[in-house]
Amino acid sequence: MKQEPKQLNEKFNKVILSNEFKINKVDKYIYIKNANKSFIIIYLYIDDMLILGSNNYIIKSTKKMLTNKFNMKDLDVANIILEKRITKMFNGLVLTQSYYAEKLISKFFER
Repeated sequence: MKQEPKQLNEKFNKVILSNEFKINKVDKYIYIKNANKSFIIIYLYIDDMLILGSNNYIIKSTKKMLTNKFNMKDLDVANIILEKRITKMFNGLVLTQSYYAEKLISKFFER
């Protein structure tokens, strides 16, 4: 159905806003919540979601809340999003286009 994505997004917004998240002013598909010196960020892209948080407790409680409201599958720790490879470093995360480059190389040179 054509209306299904819009309705799902409206339901998602209603659920997420009722759980004290704020919509990012620059990108309306990024949701942020600050609580007890912790933060959680949700990035929604079509039917995929990336959840980042300052600690495991806030990530797990957010996943539990979302699982109670939506039929969703937890793919655990993300290593690729939007064809970008995510590498965890000691001081944060690094996004690279190595995954995309590898796909291009295999598409055009490994025939």
